[in-house]
Amino acid sequence: MAASSRTASSRIVASGEWEPLTGGRAWLAMLVIGFGALSVSVSQSVLVPVLPNLPAVLHTSTATAEWLLTATLLVGAVSVPIFGRLGDMFGKRALFLVALGGLVLGAILAVQTNNVALLIIARAIQGTALAAIPLGIGLISSLVPRDKAVTAMAVVSAMLGVGGALGLPMAGVIAQHSDFHVLFWVIGIAGALSVVATLFLVPEAPGRPGGRVDVPGSVLLGAMLTAVLLALSEGTTWGWGSPLTLSLLVISVPLAVGFARYETRIALPIVDLRAAARRPIVLTNCSTLLMGVAMFAALIGTAPYVQAPRSTGYGFGSSIIVSGLCVLPCGLFSFIFAPMTARLLRKVGADRTLALGGLTVAVGWLLRIFATGSLWEIVLGSTILGAGSGIGYASMPTLIGHYTDLSSIAAANGINSLSRTLGGAIATSVGGSLLSASTVLLAGQHWPSLTAYRMLFILCAGAGVLAAVLAIRIGRPGAEPQSA
Repeated sequence: MAASSRTASSRIVASGEWEPLTGGRAWLAMLVIGFGALSVSVSQSVLVPVLPNLPAVLHTSTATAEWLLTATLLVGAVSVPIFGRLGDMFGKRALFLVALGGLVLGAILAVQTNNVALLIIARAIQGTALAAIPLGIGLISSLVPRDKAVTAMAVVSAMLGVGGALGLPMAGVIAQHSDFHVLFWVIGIAGALSVVATLFLVPEAPGRPGGRVDVPGSVLLGAMLTAVLLALSEGTTWGWGSPLTLSLLVISVPLAVGFARYETRIALPIVDLRAAARRPIVLTNCSTLLMGVAMFAALIGTAPYVQAPRSTGYGFGSSIIVSGLCVLPCGLFSFIFAPMTARLLRKVGADRTLALGGLTVAVGWLLRIFATGSLWEIVLGSTILGAGSGIGYASMPTLIGHYTDLSSIAAANGINSLSRTLGGAIATSVGGSLLSASTVLLAGQHWPSLTAYRMLFILCAGAGVLAAVLAIRIGRPGAEPQSA
């Protein structure tokens, strides 16, 4: 499949219809797409530090304010696979621009209101922007020569971790000195710049077969993902045994069965389940999900940990800004290690590289289990986690590219990104349950105990090790990574 795709690409080049970007144009396209992905990633985490203050500002309940995060998660999870497939059909650049447009449109709405319902709608609109990351990976892999594709995909993929870590200290500074609406101004301006730069500096990728949109499949997929993710994100609040949580989980089963049956019977499914069910793709996506568990917990296991009072036995009583800065090395080292990993990918293979990333993440969490006395130990753990995520995230699109035809590359990366999102949702729900199960009472407020945090860190270390085990079982194909 990959070989035929490369042959088709060669024919396109030979006929003069399209030439891959080289030299400065290739690097410029990578920077533009990477900045767009970074803007989207920042938007996903930027409200986390200020969320505890929003109920009072917006005159609403904590549960309602949390929908500012939940709405983005739900819409983003549904948009990622659907936009990916539409990108393969009608143009990756076109859908990349649509996704970035959602980021800008949501920001424009959010900066004008304090109405919590309108803010939730704005955040839901911004959820569509999450699809820009897999679309960007697919776009850059189709535009640049094969020798640059691995590095380019690694950099764009790493933006998810970089933005998540960068959003926390930025939000902390803004929250301390200004109104939370400034956060949306920053996101909106970054998104608008990304749209303009993409329009002028990034061409459309070759190969747009078109076709009929799979509307029934999209509806079934959206309903299934909404049921699962809503149960995971709200289960801690509603109770895992509550009728609503259980009903959503039960409903998701027939929706999944119906989706699978329908998708395997039509010519142009929204998700090619036969291709997605290939053993290397399944193992890659399962390993990605586990890395998502391990890495998303870096947010809930670091910033609140550092902000907790010293009397808890582990906290440092730090400000939002300091706690955000403790997470920042995770993003920075993810960015540093992503392009450096390209040489390792070529030398030992993407499967072993992903395994190395998983093991490095596990080492970072093992350090966090025992190192609790000094702030620098938290920063060191965050740094190791960042290095592991950079290595791991760099290898994921390369593995997907090995086993996917160019005509489906954006959709395949969309499913891979969805796996990360599911991992993050699992980390949030399970981690939240662990941290609330064992608490200490200080000055009338309940704080998670050190034991609870250590249980979370053990879970994350185990996820990293299991991700490495699955990665090794993928195997190294004989062909080079799939790229244009």
